[in-house]
Amino acid sequence: MKTATVRARIDPSLKRKTEMVLHRLGLTTSDAINLLCRQICFRRSLPFPVEIPNEETRKAIAEPIKNARRFKTVDELFRDLEK
Repeated sequence: MKTATVRARIDPSLKRKTEMVLHRLGLTTSDAINLLCRQICFRRSLPFPVEIPNEETRKAIAEPIKNARRFKTVDELFRDLEK
């Protein structure tokens, strides 16, 4: 089967975080891109809603999260969520 190469520029931190999640799902980045492309073709649209947030949502996004906690790894986050 022939293949084509897709190149995209993304934030390195976003790439690492995405790859960590995909690894836990047993997928490679190429697998995920193929799944996305197949769903776009099947649905003839993106497989998730893409909307411009309303004013209330924009304010909530811009507002700093009080008592936000940071985690070094996804596993650390999930362990905390299980508590």
